[in-house]
Amino acid sequence: MKYDSLLARSFSKHEQKKLGIGAFVSCFILAATFCFLFKPEIRHFRVVNVKVSLRGSPKILAITEEVTKPKKPYFEIEQEKQICNVLHPRADLCETKGDIRIHGNSSTIFFVSIDDEKNNNSWNIRPYARKGDDRAMDSVTNLIVKKVHISQQIPICTRNYTVPAVVFSTKGYAGNHFHDFSDVLIPLFQTSRRLNGEVQFLITNSMPWWIKKFKAVLQRLSKYEAIDIDKEKDVLCFPSMTIGLKANKEFSINTSESSYNMLDFTRFLKSTYSLKRKSAVRLKKNADDDDERRKNKPRLLIISRSRTRRFTNIEEIVALAKSLGFKVGVEETRENLAQVAKKVNSFDVLMGVHGAGLTNMVFLPENASVIQIVGLGMEWVSKEDFEIPAMDMNLKYLGYKISVNESSLIQQYPLEHHVLKDPPGNMISPKGWASYRKVYLDQQDVKIDVNRFRGTLLKALELLRS
Repeated sequence: MKYDSLLARSFSKHEQKKLGIGAFVSCFILAATFCFLFKPEIRHFRVVNVKVSLRGSPKILAITEEVTKPKKPYFEIEQEKQICNVLHPRADLCETKGDIRIHGNSSTIFFVSIDDEKNNNSWNIRPYARKGDDRAMDSVTNLIVKKVHISQQIPICTRNYTVPAVVFSTKGYAGNHFHDFSDVLIPLFQTSRRLNGEVQFLITNSMPWWIKKFKAVLQRLSKYEAIDIDKEKDVLCFPSMTIGLKANKEFSINTSESSYNMLDFTRFLKSTYSLKRKSAVRLKKNADDDDERRKNKPRLLIISRSRTRRFTNIEEIVALAKSLGFKVGVEETRENLAQVAKKVNSFDVLMGVHGAGLTNMVFLPENASVIQIVGLGMEWVSKEDFEIPAMDMNLKYLGYKISVNESSLIQQYPLEHHVLKDPPGNMISPKGWASYRKVYLDQQDVKIDVNRFRGTLLKALELLRS
């Protein structure tokens, strides 16, 4: 009461109203300031911008609220991707980029990370493309890929490189002509071709004779001499590294997982070995003229084998082919690879019993034909290893499935034996491979019924006319 009378004596009614409004606004500003200063402690409240305005008469005080959206940072931190994929059925693969250090003879690769999280990750990688085959993989060096934080103790670089590296093994089944291509060369092409030679190959389980055999291919894919990483005592450092090879199909390329296809690969090989013939001979449909037939005589190369899966009547087969108009060659193709490439490229049709010799179809000119003799129990492996790849290479394919009477197994087992009566037609499990191989691949030779086989050779001629 005393306070009210003192205020009344000091100010007029109009001035008292102004003071009231001013006091209200001052209190509101003080409250807003308090919220701003202590907002880290009240994160569960919604942050607002407050606008105070007097609309019309000073008696009306309007307060509006606008919700403030949190501002985006100036840059977004990209979450680090998983660097190793160990789930692919064909091959394990690590792709790293940044500070990569490989201590060769310790079989350890360090991927140096600056992430706040200092949790170490590590992967065991055998850089050979035949995952799941213990017999092949047991001989391949196990590499340890470690993701480590920059603050940890890391080997100091003693040699620095400015190009990416690719790490792979030449062990496993390398040395077998088919596996050289299916497990190493085709995957290596998929992995490194895009780098246009600016890549350093690091080889574990290196075999000098293997490097020499495929020197031309390696030099086309990389401008630098391959390093035997098992002999290295230095710490080699790279801006990026691929550990393992990209592989996704037997003796071929799955185009859904790659930017390349098998036609790209075979053209690359023909360029590497300077092969001149790009396409097989094209026969005229009505070639009655003798000179024309002699000029365009199709060439048939028969792959012979000296130990297993041999043709036991090769002379009869050659005589039949010649009678139909083929110029015939019989080779085991064990020479220098450059010579083999040139020889195979000069033929229009390649023929052989299922086996590594058919791998040389990669050197055939486009639109040439492949005749695979499919022995008893070889249906599945024949399809996977050569039938599908041949078509992927833009080649014509013919399969000749032998009868029981054309197999040498008929001389070793009675007709009612399951080896003859019920040979395996589907995929063979790794556990059963050894016994399968011993019977159907190592003990079986072939005696072609030339009368029955005549139709297959006539079909090959027909394909050269299409």
